[in-house]
Amino acid sequence: MDQSIVERILTRDRVIVIGAILLGVTASACFILSGAGTGMSSFDMSLDTGPAGALIGDMPDMIMPMVWTPGYAVVIFFMWWLMMVAMMVPSAAPTILLYGALNRDRGAWGPLEFLSGYLVVWAAFSLVATVAQGLLSASGLVSAMYMNLATPYLAAAVLIGAGLYQLSPVKAACLDHCRGPVEALTRHRRTGRAAAFRMGLIHGLYCLGCCWALMSLLFVGGAMNLWWIVGIALYVALEKLAPGGKRMAQVMAAVLLVAGLAMLARPLGIV
Repeated sequence: MDQSIVERILTRDRVIVIGAILLGVTASACFILSGAGTGMSSFDMSLDTGPAGALIGDMPDMIMPMVWTPGYAVVIFFMWWLMMVAMMVPSAAPTILLYGALNRDRGAWGPLEFLSGYLVVWAAFSLVATVAQGLLSASGLVSAMYMNLATPYLAAAVLIGAGLYQLSPVKAACLDHCRGPVEALTRHRRTGRAAAFRMGLIHGLYCLGCCWALMSLLFVGGAMNLWWIVGIALYVALEKLAPGGKRMAQVMAAVLLVAGLAMLARPLGIV
């Protein structure tokens, strides 16, 4: 086959993959902006609470707790999952495209299958987050209006826990994987049927190990708080892609620990 034809096919495949990623991220972001099917406006909630979030800003919860029917649980699951798509796929896109470049014989299907495996992992995380939110809501520990933890003690525990996890060997190993995609894709290379999907699962598990504690911060700022959604997504991208990302993880650990201790001190009357 003529070399120019091969190059055109490869370029077309890359455009298809990039287009699919952009479409998925954009559609997910629009869904979150529209309220994610909850009947509440993420814009209004974010304007009300500001960057601090409802708990930190002492915002009162002005609606009754939601009744957790199976249908509402499905809505909350998709809220979490599509939020993860919007937040996590942009920082994973270079690895997805690299997989396509290293496996050109698969065309556009290979990286898209890789992406589907990656998203399955975040669907599992979203299911856990939905169950956690449901249990906390049933106990009156989550604001029905702002979807954040309603007690500073729990919020402080999440902040401190996330800060300590930033310093853990598991976090460091997972961040190394995410920051070194060439080595990671070579070391975890799979062959045979569904190879791309299985590699997507592996990358997704490392990504989850790197970022699950950061995603739990949405329980502090509010699951629909756009300030926290955008801020965490940008930080995750910088931690994975920017020079000095490992040092950033250590700095973020200090920030989270200080924030957690400060929040813990407030109800005790220390600050």
